[in-house]
Amino acid sequence: MSTDTDFTDLKACFVNCTLKPSPELSHTQGLMDNSIAIMREHGVEVDVVRAVDCDLAPGVYPDMREDVPGGGQASDGWPDLKHRILDADILVIGTPIWLGDKSSVATRVIERLYALSGQTNDRGQFLYYGRTAGVLVTGNEDGIKHVAMNVLYSLQHLGYTIPPNADAGWIGPVGPGPSYLDEGSGGPETDFTRRNTTFMTWNLMHAARWLKDSGGYPSGGNSSEEWSDGARFDHPNPEYRA
Repeated sequence: MSTDTDFTDLKACFVNCTLKPSPELSHTQGLMDNSIAIMREHGVEVDVVRAVDCDLAPGVYPDMREDVPGGGQASDGWPDLKHRILDADILVIGTPIWLGDKSSVATRVIERLYALSGQTNDRGQFLYYGRTAGVLVTGNEDGIKHVAMNVLYSLQHLGYTIPPNADAGWIGPVGPGPSYLDEGSGGPETDFTRRNTTFMTWNLMHAARWLKDSGGYPSGGNSSEEWSDGARFDHPNPEYRA
């Protein structure tokens, strides 16, 4: 397939929230690799992270070693990981399903993203404005849409732009059985998953292209800094309501 769109200056960060440390086989990574291959084929620079290897401390401060009132954690890998995420135009969270929900590692990554939610960009907007995000899900129990709703809501609430069809996933039969990469699972061949993964990937690239070319979201009525300074952007004053 040919496209006139140039994606070669875009960067993507894929954060795999499997519970398995490297180098264990990750079925979630197997699904993510399809999206990664499409992006790399079209010149996107891709950074791949396995979050469980990063020693992310629990909490909602930017650095849990230093920013915590009363004393912090002995170690925290978030300050290093955050730079890799903030360097990217595209963020893709990959997670397995456990007990019908995203993994505990995915929850921790989102909590640590939230730790930066009070920071702003050079327009005074929330820090994640101008970036786009999606989610990929694997498992052996129902929950793909539940997980996608949870993750995508969280990311857009922080300021990420969520394009159409920004989620994809694969689940095997409910209960014990083959996982995505297991021989005979049918996962890599499932047309529904292949289509959704492909659409998600292209929509992320298109949205990132538009955002980068336009310099992010226009500044107007969405500056956290100006709101804090007293601007109300034409919101009716409650004192004058009839």
